[in-house]
Amino acid sequence: MNPSLRYIQGYPEHIITPITQLVESGKLNNWFEQRYPTKHAIQSEKALFEYTMAIKNRFMRKSAPLSKVIYDPKIHLINNALGLHSYVNRVQGNKVKSKNEIRIASVFKDAPEPLLRMLIVHELAHLKEKDHNKAFYQLCCHMEPEYHQLELDARLFIMYLENQ
Repeated sequence: MNPSLRYIQGYPEHIITPITQLVESGKLNNWFEQRYPTKHAIQSEKALFEYTMAIKNRFMRKSAPLSKVIYDPKIHLINNALGLHSYVNRVQGNKVKSKNEIRIASVFKDAPEPLLRMLIVHELAHLKEKDHNKAFYQLCCHMEPEYHQLELDARLFIMYLENQ
């Protein structure tokens, strides 16, 4: 089994089979480049924060505030981590203050914009739903109707990067 196929483990056979054929025939990269011919222009962390806030303000205006959104070179693609949402609770007097941060794997600096948007949507959904449950995925699909396809395509993007 090709090691890059680990990114699509758990998907149904009718999805895995054509992807396996693309990989084995050496056509995955051409397929991916035709599907996503351009990369996004969101290179600075300021631009990433503004991009994230625009999505948050459109769909989740009343959710907890974000203190930081950054590209993180330390996020390795181990355990399928493409982005991280973290929150830190600090006690100040008799109040507990929470800081929410989103960190996106730096390999997504060179990704197509829809894949970056899917990651942002995923991490924003964690502001309301901590677990990957039905409500979490409903919220993701509300913010990005093509969420599930883009999630698969993000995995294919990682496979694409490994095949370059």
